[in-house]
Amino acid sequence: MNAVEQSVRSPERTSENAPAAPAEPTRAGRSIEARLVERLLSLLGNPAIEFLLWTGERVSGRPGEKVQQLHIKDRSTLFTLFKDSQVGFGDAYSDGRVTVEGDLVAFLETVYESMPRGSAEQSLLRRFMSRRRGPRANTLEGSRENIHRHYDIGNEFYALWLGRTMSYTCGYYPTVSASLDEAQLAKMHHVCRKLQLQPGQRVVEAGCGWGTLGLHMARHYGVKVRAFNISHEQIVFARARAMAEGLASQVEYVEDDYRNITGTYDAFVSVGMLEHVGVENYPELGRIANQSLLRRGRGLIHSIGRNHAAPLHAWIERRIFPGAYPPSLAEMMKIFEPWDLSVLDVENLRLHYAKTLRHWLALYEAASERVKNMFDEKFVRMWRLYLAGSVAGFTTGTLQLFQVVFAPPDNNDIPLTRAHLYQG
Repeated sequence: MNAVEQSVRSPERTSENAPAAPAEPTRAGRSIEARLVERLLSLLGNPAIEFLLWTGERVSGRPGEKVQQLHIKDRSTLFTLFKDSQVGFGDAYSDGRVTVEGDLVAFLETVYESMPRGSAEQSLLRRFMSRRRGPRANTLEGSRENIHRHYDIGNEFYALWLGRTMSYTCGYYPTVSASLDEAQLAKMHHVCRKLQLQPGQRVVEAGCGWGTLGLHMARHYGVKVRAFNISHEQIVFARARAMAEGLASQVEYVEDDYRNITGTYDAFVSVGMLEHVGVENYPELGRIANQSLLRRGRGLIHSIGRNHAAPLHAWIERRIFPGAYPPSLAEMMKIFEPWDLSVLDVENLRLHYAKTLRHWLALYEAASERVKNMFDEKFVRMWRLYLAGSVAGFTTGTLQLFQVVFAPPDNNDIPLTRAHLYQG
C-alpha cells in the first residue's frame, strides 16, 4: 500500500507524549471550562472526541469509547471556539493553539458524522456555528478580488500538489487504483463525451483554471475553444502552455469575466467556477449560457454542491475561498428555469472528489517543507486543514459534486441512452 492509499496523517503529537490522565473528577468538581466543553460536545452531537485542556482535565463526548483527541492550549482559545466555533477552530488550528492527535481527516469525519441532521436540531447548531455569515459579493469587481486572493497566490505553490495536469477540480476514477493524473484525464474525457464534441465545433468555457480542459478539448476532440478567466496568473500560465503545445491557434484564453462572453457556440462548459458565481447571479449565468448556445448546442456545469441550501464553511470562506458558495440542485435550477433550458443529465461525483482530495493532501504533505519556505508554518497548517476538511466533507456527505448537462428545449439531437459516456 502506497502513501496515497493510506490515511494521511498530519504531524501532530502522538499519545506517547500526551500528558498523563489525571483522576476523573465528578461533574460537580469539574471546572467551568470543562463544563463549557461538555456543552460544546452536546451541541455537536456528542462525537467520539476527547478534549484535553491546558489544566490537564479531559472531557469526552463518549466516555469509555475509543476517541479522537483534541488539545486546547489555553482558556482564551476555548472561549474563541464558543464565540465563533467555525472560524475560531480554523484560526486556532492554524496558529497551533489547537492540535489534533493522529489522523486529521478521521478527526474531522468524526465531527461531521456526529452533527445533528434533523431540521430542528440542525437549526440550533447552525445558529450556534454560523454567526455573521454570508459570502462576499460576486460583483464584477468583487469577483475579481475574490479570485485574486485564492488563485493568484502562486502557480509554483499549486504545482506542488495538483499533479501533472494542474487540474484544480474533481477527478474521475475509472478504477479504484487510478492515479491522480489518470483520474484527471478521465474526467476531461468524461466531460467531453457528455458534451458530444465533434471536430470543427466551437466551445466556450467559463472559468478555465490553468487551461487544462481547453487544451484537452482541442487536442483530443479537434474543437476550437474560447476560455474566459479573471485570474491573471492562471491566464498567463494557460497561454504559455497553449503556445508551448502548439495549440494557440485552437485555444484562445481571454482574461475577462464570464458575464462578458459573446458569440454563439456548439457547447458551453464550466468546470469548478459556479462556486464563485453567487446565487444572485445564477439567472445571469443562465442568460449567458442560453445566448451562447446554438439550437443544437449542449452545456455542462460541474460544481461542488450540497443536498440543501447552506453556506460554505465560514472559516474556508473567510480564509481560503472568499465569496464561494456550494449550491443545492434546487438553487442550480435558477440557472436553467428562467431560460427554459432543459436538464438532460445529473451525476454526483462526491466520492470521486474525496479520492481526488486524498491524492492532493498526500502530495501537499510531501511538499510541506517547501510550502513552509514559500510562506510560513501557519500557512502550511491552514491549507492542511482546508484539504483535510474537504476530504471529510465529501466522505460524510456534507458536500456533493454535481455535473449537470443541459440544452435548449427543442434540441432533439441528443442521445437516447448513456452508452456514449463509457466508450473509449
